[in-house]
Amino acid sequence: MMGSEIEKLTINGKAREFPAGMPKTLADLLGRLNINQATVVAEIDGKIIERPNFAQTRLAAGQNIELVRFVGGG
Repeated sequence: MMGSEIEKLTINGKAREFPAGMPKTLADLLGRLNINQATVVAEIDGKIIERPNFAQTRLAAGQNIELVRFVGGG
């Protein structure tokens, strides 16, 4: 069956499956996870991604993504 493959990404050490098609970009992924881009630092396969590049950063199956959220207060 073409087009029904489940794509996987590892996000913060946990495998996540995207059966309806993988997010195309880092910005798309953050949108699906309901994460505000302004409150997160992202790293893909050990490389920090600058916030202005989130929308242009393409994702591929099997990548390891670390997302660190900043929380105000204290």
